[in-house]
Parts: sequence; C-alpha cells; structure tokens
Amino acid sequence: MPYINVRGVEHYYEWVKKPSNSLVKPVMVFIHGWAGSARYWQSIANALSEQFDCLLYDLRGFGRSRGQPTIVQASESVAESESPQEQSKAIKQLTYELEEYADDLAALLDVLHIQRVYIHAHSMGASVATLFFNRYPQRVERGILTCSGIFEYDEKAFTAFHKFGGYVVKFRPKWLAKIPFVDRFFMARFLHSPIPNAERQAFLEDFLQADYDAALGTIFTSVSKAQAELMPQEFAKLTVPTLMISGEYDKIIPAQMGRQAAALSDKVEFVVIPNTAHFPMLEDASTYLQRVQEFLQIKIPVDC
Repeated sequence: MPYINVRGVEHYYEWVKKPSNSLVKPVMVFIHGWAGSARYWQSIANALSEQFDCLLYDLRGFGRSRGQPTIVQASESVAESESPQEQSKAIKQLTYELEEYADDLAALLDVLHIQRVYIHAHSMGASVATLFFNRYPQRVERGILTCSGIFEYDEKAFTAFHKFGGYVVKFRPKWLAKIPFVDRFFMARFLHSPIPNAERQAFLEDFLQADYDAALGTIFTSVSKAQAELMPQEFAKLTVPTLMISGEYDKIIPAQMGRQAAALSDKVEFVVIPNTAHFPMLEDASTYLQRVQEFLQIKIPVDC
C-alpha cells in the first residue's frame, strides 16, 4: 500500500484517476470523519474522477495511517540542517488539535508538490477542512463540506459525551467485527437509508483499528468549549466558495447546525439531501452527486 511520510508520520494515501484528453486535471482532496478512513469516499471519488484527479488519504491515527511519529520518522521528515533540538520540538508539537490536522494536510500537499486543490470533506474532516480554508485560502479553489455545522457549548452534555466516548474508544475488541449483524447495530445511529453491507463492515473495521490516542484525543478537541467558540468565527471569515451539505435526518450533526453555520457567510451555499442522515453521499449518491455537480458546474456520468 502507498504510504507517505508527513510530519514524521506514515500516512496512507491513494490516487483515483481516469485517463483524460486534458493534460492536467484539477486535484480534489477527500477528508474523512472521526474513526473512519478514505475507504468510504471511494465511490464518490470514482464518480468525480472524470473531471478531477482524486487524492484520498487517511488522517493521522485513523484508517491505515500511523499515530504519533517515532524519533527516527520525525528526523526523516525535517530538513537535515535542523538540529536535534528542533527535531525534538517538531515531535512534541504534534497534537490532536484539529488545527494540527489542517497543517498535516498542508504538509501532505507540499510533499506531493501540489499547490492548489478542491477539498471534499465529511464530519470531523469538514471541521479540519474549514480550518484549512482559512489558514491556507490561497491553496483552495472550492470546498464541499458534508455534515458539518456549529453547536453551542453545554458543559453537562459535553462532559457526559466525553465520558461515554472514552468508554466507547476503550472497549473495542477486534472480535466484534466477526459477530453477525453487529455492523448493522453499529451504523444504525448514523443512517436513515440503507447502504451496502461491505460499506457498513468497513466502517466497523475502521472504528476498531483507529489509534486509541487519536480517537480519544479528537473526541476532546472536536467536541469542546474551545471548538464551539472557534467554529462560528471560522465559518464567518470564509473566503473560499463552499457548498455545505446536510442529511435531513442526521442525528450526529443535525441539518439545523449546518444551516446556522452556512448563514454566517455569503460564501457558503447550503443544501439538504432528503431521506438521508450522516452519510448522504452513500445513502443517496445520485442526489448527492447532482448537488455537487451543480455547485462545481461540471457534468457527471449518469450511471454513477
């Protein structure tokens, strides 16, 4: 499998491309959500690969990407001229803050020598993308944020969520994936319309193999008082043309949260996909792709 060293960490990545008469096609980068992987973007990337060279990768600590760097890995990711103290500092600064994941993406593009991209992101990955849009606006042509939004801080609710999330991350025996129908129960809260069995099983496998520190760390950084205060500001200052897509029955990030976020910027276009929940791109791919096509002003093959 293809891996690339980004800030001292081995990241899994792959290209989804199709031959084209055009010498150079624009690049679209896909970012997955919490405890997932690039695998669930595969079908959408295939559909868009007529117009884009699609870059899929697993976030640090998730899917097939590693968690924290080792000293050897870190020394390989920095310039040879840097001192051991500077190399050590680079290791210590690698955290699970979403801003760090945005910087991971910038470093990935640097290593691949890619200057400007379209970004297609989901859930926690959409928060990472929003931060990337504002930190590196010169590198983004357009963005698509799926199942994203803003939420109000509630100390009691957040504390309970963190406690429950800690139990969920801690109790992940690998044998769960072998129990019949567990994938159905696992995905029930995320879906309104059915998705293929293989997709459900892949989600469960990704969740079970996610790095413990990354899975737990991003629960605390993505659902926090600081994040609740930060994200409205980030949406309000967007300069990148952005499409925000919500699932009508999403229980994880309700459509109203997406609508509130979109209202903060005239750069954001908001749409709701009917009869879908937290994975509209899999629950109703044809409608989802139609909305993407309209936003990007491209044509997608009708059989996708």
